[in-house]
Amino acid sequence: MLVSYNWLKQYVDLEGVDPHELADLMTKGGIEVEGVQALNEGINGVLVGYVETCEQHPNADKLNLCKVNIGDAEPAQIICGAPNVAAGQKVAVATIGAVLPGNFKIKKAKLRGEASQGMICSLEELGVDPKMVPKEFADGIYVLSDEAIVGSDALGYLNLDDHILELGLTPNRADCLNMIGVAYEVAAVLDRKVYFQKPEFKEQSETAADYISVNVENQEDNPYYSAKVIRNIQVRPSPTWLQNRLISSGIRPINNIVDITNYVLIEYGQPLHAFDYDQFGSKEILVRRAKDGEQMVTLDDQKRTLKGEHLVITNGNVPVAVAGVMGGADSEVTDKTTAILLEAAYFNPSIVRLASKDLGLRSESSTRFEKGLDRNRVYEAANRAAQLMVELAGGEVLEGIVESGGRYVDCEEVSVSVSRANKVLGTTIKTEEVQLFFKRLDFNYDLEEDLFNVEVPTRRPDITLEEDLIEEIGRIYGYDAIPTTLPDGSTTQGSLTTAQKKRRKVRRYFESTGLFQAVTYSLTTAGKANRYHGLETDEEPSFVSVSMPMSEERTVLRRTLIPQLLEVVQYNQNRQMNDVAVYEVGSTYLAKNSELQELPNEHQKLAGALSGLWQTHPWQSEKKVVDFYVVKGILDGLFALLGLENRIEFEQAKRKGFHPGRTAIILLDGKQIGVVGQLHPGDQKEWDIKETFIFELELDLLFNAEVNPVFFEPLPRYPSITRDIALVLDQDIQAGDVKNGIKAAGGKLLKSVSIFDLYEGERMEEGKKSVAYSLTYFDPERTLTDEDVTKVHSKVLDYVKDKFKAEMRG
Repeated sequence: MLVSYNWLKQYVDLEGVDPHELADLMTKGGIEVEGVQALNEGINGVLVGYVETCEQHPNADKLNLCKVNIGDAEPAQIICGAPNVAAGQKVAVATIGAVLPGNFKIKKAKLRGEASQGMICSLEELGVDPKMVPKEFADGIYVLSDEAIVGSDALGYLNLDDHILELGLTPNRADCLNMIGVAYEVAAVLDRKVYFQKPEFKEQSETAADYISVNVENQEDNPYYSAKVIRNIQVRPSPTWLQNRLISSGIRPINNIVDITNYVLIEYGQPLHAFDYDQFGSKEILVRRAKDGEQMVTLDDQKRTLKGEHLVITNGNVPVAVAGVMGGADSEVTDKTTAILLEAAYFNPSIVRLASKDLGLRSESSTRFEKGLDRNRVYEAANRAAQLMVELAGGEVLEGIVESGGRYVDCEEVSVSVSRANKVLGTTIKTEEVQLFFKRLDFNYDLEEDLFNVEVPTRRPDITLEEDLIEEIGRIYGYDAIPTTLPDGSTTQGSLTTAQKKRRKVRRYFESTGLFQAVTYSLTTAGKANRYHGLETDEEPSFVSVSMPMSEERTVLRRTLIPQLLEVVQYNQNRQMNDVAVYEVGSTYLAKNSELQELPNEHQKLAGALSGLWQTHPWQSEKKVVDFYVVKGILDGLFALLGLENRIEFEQAKRKGFHPGRTAIILLDGKQIGVVGQLHPGDQKEWDIKETFIFELELDLLFNAEVNPVFFEPLPRYPSITRDIALVLDQDIQAGDVKNGIKAAGGKLLKSVSIFDLYEGERMEEGKKSVAYSLTYFDPERTLTDEDVTKVHSKVLDYVKDKFKAEMRG
């Protein structure tokens, strides 16, 4: 809603309150003002001028040489190229030294050899939106009316000394979609009165009922409909003040009759429609539902096909308007119109919204009907329009109004107690103060001790509950005046849980290693939900199904994150993004029973998918392709971060959907918590992706694992001793099992064991392999001797020879 500050002063005394201060007070009072625009910003030096003579430029066919009186002793010579400039006009003149929008400065100039001492301006050149300029002045200068005083400030005459407040209204505050409603709001905020005069005009002796009748088929669709008849009107341009007010409200002036209906729309918030009475087609107005397939041409010259749910205004036979949305072209007001049939009605908001949506027609009228009108203002708005048609169009109003339905409705009554309001707001407002607040809001009430029985005006349909009145008390009291307090009772300082801290740590770690976080759908198909979970079970899965899925691809809740991550890999590689490294932390769901009578078990899981190059250094011609050990290394880093590196084991395994020789289950203290491996070549072909490695972990088990506290040790003072051994082992013996056996046999002096080589080539007996280990011995209390190390090292060699039938490789 655009609100003219100058227009608002007609209803409320704004002395001492500038537009920006008013905007701040309204925002604090609950009506947000999104911005304040000064229409004369960057403009000065524009006066009213009188074109005394206008002759063709001697050296240019499309320029005119004008003598313009701007109040000085001698008229100014101005060159003007507007096609509509003529002698005898009053115009807006930018004088020498004037500044126009865009910091355009007016200077003395010569055009084709003739001096020009200023510029005759169009509205667009004065900063008016071209869409708002009246059509007759769209391609030329704006001609002022005769009452404009030569030499006076043209900006004031054109209302360009105004400020426009843009209100950001919530849907419940439709009462402020009009100037009167805003005036009541401003008066309440400033504690001032609203000045408003009821329309008055003289009626003719003939009655409107002799010219028209009104019939409404369904009162629910149209609770109230009224029609007035105004004869002998003259359609012509509106006076400048009316055009200015419409332009400031974002509405383009058309002619005096249409402009009057738009003016009342903005002033009262009541949409009106003016039919050409002589083109209406009958003396009967019939309001009914449209027939399916019925057609009519609306004011925008578009043929509209109507539905049976749409409400239409007819002349008894054919539709002449879509109720609350737009009128018909056949009965449009034109320059030849001499009699007006004026409609003022209250339509069911849902009916108007449906038609507006179906027809793709959204207008100022339909917006107000949809959000709700003040029904008690409909009759008064019709009288206001009739008054203006008498004053501005010379019309004669026939006696009476033809109507159907109740003209007025009773006000709703809502009660609120002062004690309850103070309890909700946390204030100590007195009863006398609440009385003053309701008077400022113009709410009538009865008081019984501290209980207010409030008669809510029909202009405020948003107030239906006690809490609504408490809100009114709070905002008039002032939100800034409400004391700031902390909650009573025992409280604890807010903090993250241990699981939340670890989850954030996990995300930071994976992003630091170069993986991107993915967020995928929790819904998938039953086929995908049971794949790649890494569990070895013969039980039939119990899925959590969606009763009304949005598509066949979103029918059940997922049991694993991996299929969705494979979809991410597929999506990227289909778009030539071959190097993909993504992870996701999310929930999976497992039904407790097949009947789904209980809520499912929800598990937090961590999954990842990597494909393509892991690292590349083109300058050094180095590339590192993702493989099993890259992914395992990433997971090793995660376990070290969580303090679990010494309790994790990787055990070779076969799992459905995984490569049979490049897959391992992950054990924490001997219990499976996840799986890691390469996608099976068959599945890789099915997904149509390149070689991909995947993993999934049970975060709940990881996070709940008890971790020993961290102890910091001083740097070693004594040297360590390293011994390397190469063991020839059977192919089926796991290198990790040998490593664990070496650790156990080495005792407390053996600090670390690592594998650094694997050989299975020539000169190796069939069925054998050579694995090389590096063993580090260290004692923090003393320097180890060769004898100390040899003694322990011999125990290690004896153990692996006995346990794993290992042989030392020469």
